[in-house]
Amino acid sequence: MPRVVVARAGASGPAAPLLPPVPGAGPEDVLRGFAAPARPWGRGHRGVDVAAPGGRVTAPAPGTVRFVGTVVGRGVVTLEHPDGTLSSFEPVDSSLVVGQAVAAGQEIGTASAAVHCPVRCVHWGLRREDAWRVGAARYDRYLDPLIALGWSGPSVLWPQDPPA
Repeated sequence: MPRVVVARAGASGPAAPLLPPVPGAGPEDVLRGFAAPARPWGRGHRGVDVAAPGGRVTAPAPGTVRFVGTVVGRGVVTLEHPDGTLSSFEPVDSSLVVGQAVAAGQEIGTASAAVHCPVRCVHWGLRREDAWRVGAARYDRYLDPLIALGWSGPSVLWPQDPPA
């Protein structure tokens, strides 16, 4: 799977990789990684949980606020990025409004107290809408945010013995 990149507003040249949604976070701050479902409707962990001890949650790339509200008792913020990908964050308290533009690295809210992790964290999901079709049904395709950050990549298998 190629790296997911989002062009920054006003940038020239190649697109830049995404930023972590928690300022100063690194790979060691990932509490739970991405686990793609076997089928679009199956079980999986459709994002990553990143420790957010200070609570600040920031935009990984420029975008437009697509949703701010409560889903199953948790605050959720969804951003639409210029390349069409969507980033969703929960549990997040935010004063943003739908349609508002945000810059890469701009604070978008505060992670709520520990809800689904042993410490305060933010769940970040990255997806493309209607990427999978099964009959008449359409499903979003969830992407691994760690690949988009350059913190991990797909496994590559090499032969045990190189060719002669």
